[in-house]
Amino acid sequence: MTATATRAKTPAASPGTPARVRSSIARTPRTFYWMVVPAVVIFFGLHTIPVLSGMFFSLTNYAGYGTWDLVGFSNYINLFQDDRVLNSYGFTFGFAIVSTLLVNVIALAIALGLNSKIKFQAAFRGVFFIPYVLAILIIGYVFNYLFANSFPAIFTALGLPGLSSNLLASPDFAWVGIVITTVWQAAAFNVILYLAGLQTISADLYEAAAIDGASGWRRFRSITFPLIGAYFTINMVLSFKSFLQVFDQIVALTAGGPGTSTESIALVIFRGGFQGGEYGYQMANAVVYLFVIIIVSFLQLRILQRREASFS
Repeated sequence: MTATATRAKTPAASPGTPARVRSSIARTPRTFYWMVVPAVVIFFGLHTIPVLSGMFFSLTNYAGYGTWDLVGFSNYINLFQDDRVLNSYGFTFGFAIVSTLLVNVIALAIALGLNSKIKFQAAFRGVFFIPYVLAILIIGYVFNYLFANSFPAIFTALGLPGLSSNLLASPDFAWVGIVITTVWQAAAFNVILYLAGLQTISADLYEAAAIDGASGWRRFRSITFPLIGAYFTINMVLSFKSFLQVFDQIVALTAGGPGTSTESIALVIFRGGFQGGEYGYQMANAVVYLFVIIIVSFLQLRILQRREASFS
């Protein structure tokens, strides 16, 4: 009798389930919608509409003022024949690759030191985070002065005349100064992320490895690095994407010079689009640049996530 009653009740519970779900949705406080809808509207107005507008003007010969005509995909075709644009892509990718590798190696080394049992640990963490708080332009102008005045004077006093010239004045080595400045500031944010990852690793793992006689390098290679793989992926993707958009550092340090040797893609788009009467043409450049960043970030994320899976 009991089993029969149970079977009889079971089908009756199913029809009521959708009703309960709808009732739950209906009872969702309107506060959540008031929190989400304004953000969606602002994002659509300040991001989506400008992006769509830029894509439209990339199909025109608009100079930023006056009248314009549709020219189809001629702007996109001309981009791949423009040496200045191609050189800016080469410089930007080279700069981004070098800076990403250096900033992650340096930041991880600093994070390992700050995560160890040292005196004044909290104070050191605060000191290393200061560069990230400062404005990029201010840092750029400070390093500009150092490269142009302080460093040449120091090397001259040390009897090294070969290093006494302004690094930023050399077409071949100006990019080195930009990399130094960028890495010095960007490392702070990466250090914080790596520290967060290192603090998730249990000390028992290191103690067990030490008992087994594992060296410091062995513990890092077999325990530390695999367990912070997700943080390494995040840092690599965010760093590379950020460095591909380098602009402020170049404006403050070299303004794209000497000549056009340190012009980034963002600087070319800004100068041509807002100062050179090439609004439509540079909008096409910006659209290509947008898809390049999306594709590169996607591929980078997939490759690094596969590396994480191979360690797990």
